[in-house]
Order: sequence, then C-alpha cells, then structure tokens
Amino acid sequence: MEEQRDVRYYAKVHSFESLGTVDGPGIRYVIFLQGCHLKCKYCHNRDTWDIKGGTYKSLDEIFNQIIRYKPYFKSSNGGVTVTGGEPLLQVKFLIELFKKLKKVGIHTCIDTSGIVSISQDIKEVLTLTDLVLLDIKHIDDEKCKDLTGFSNKKELEFAKYLSNNGIKMWIRQVIIPGLTDDEADIRRLREFIQTLNGVQKVEFLPYHTAGKYKWAELGKKYELAHIREATKEDVERAKKIYNGL
Repeated sequence: MEEQRDVRYYAKVHSFESLGTVDGPGIRYVIFLQGCHLKCKYCHNRDTWDIKGGTYKSLDEIFNQIIRYKPYFKSSNGGVTVTGGEPLLQVKFLIELFKKLKKVGIHTCIDTSGIVSISQDIKEVLTLTDLVLLDIKHIDDEKCKDLTGFSNKKELEFAKYLSNNGIKMWIRQVIIPGLTDDEADIRRLREFIQTLNGVQKVEFLPYHTAGKYKWAELGKKYELAHIREATKEDVERAKKIYNGL
C-alpha cells in the first residue's frame, strides 16, 4: 500500500520537460502532474489519468530542479508551466510551489481544462498565476460531453472568472476533423471569447495520434482510430473562420 504524503509539499508527477518552448512564453520548465478526471477521447497522455500512477516528488526537490534553469527563463521571458493530466487536481501543492516561485521572480503558468469547481484553493492559486493556458474542449455542451465525458459549463465559468479577475489567458482548442472544426461552432467560440477580458492569444492546435500507442499499452480502446490527423490546412481553415475571413 502506497504511503500517503502531505499534498501541500508532495505532488504526484508523471514527468518533466526542462526546456519546453510550446507551453507558454519563452523557455519553460514544464511539470506534467499525474491524475485527470476527464475522459477525453483524443487524449495523448492517457497514462496520466490514474492518480495512483506517477511518482511522488517533494516541493523542495522540484523547486531545486527549477531554479537551475532561471538564467534561461530570464533571457527568454520564460518560466514554469504546470500541466498534466489536470494540474488543478493537486491545487494545494501548486499554491506552495507558486509561492516559492513568485518569491524568486519566476513566471508561473497553468495549463488546464478549467473543468473544476472554483474553490477557495483555486482562487488562491490563481492569484499566484501569471498566465493560464485554457483548453476549451468544445463550445457546444452536448458535443463536449461526448468528447470528454463532462459538460463545458465549468470551463466557461472558469474563463469568465479569469476574465473578471484580471488573470491573463491563452485559449486553446484542438482541431479534430469532423468533431471540433464545425464552422458554426468556431464562430460561437469566437463570440464567447469576445466577451472575455485578458485573452492574449487564441491557438488552434492540430489533432494528432502520437499518443495512440499509450491506449494500446494500457489495454484501452482508442475510440477515435477512424479520425484522421489534422493538417496545416485544417488549422488554417479554423483560423480563417475564427477571424471572419
């Protein structure tokens, strides 16, 4: 039986990326936390779902690794991004980590679905967060439920909370041919985003199947095996629709 740790000072970690360049501005130290409550059919990190997986890492251990890269952050306007899994499932740890990072002037970023209840802990960690990468799964509630197993109501409420509290965000959506690329849905997404403050960037990310093998290794059926990967043309089409072209 696995020993339980103080969740403020220990995190369940899947992996690290020391010099990331796609999860926020500049060069970033990226922490992939273990555990996710969503059931996204296109997830490329299927092995992060089980909170019993991963490895316990201490706050000090993680911080001491991060601080080694501070010169890279400084030269590139980078910092630390915590992703997953769903990082906000380990919010008490994030509060303590971000407090330490803010004391030494390191930019903090959370990559999240936003499908969480806005608790006092969530509010506190967001006061310590410089940027949120918000992955809006689908603007249509029924399609979101089919794709992820969850309604989109909490993530849209989360976006409004960020907007109302002056928290900067990049909004992302994965373009999955036939599932998230409907013209009317992209226009609805634009209409929603136009109601928000603090949106610095909107990114359309191409759906890929690079993580498909992880489903097979876990003995799980990959339900989107019939869906082709998104091309550059698919992404450009989405951008044009979003921009009203």
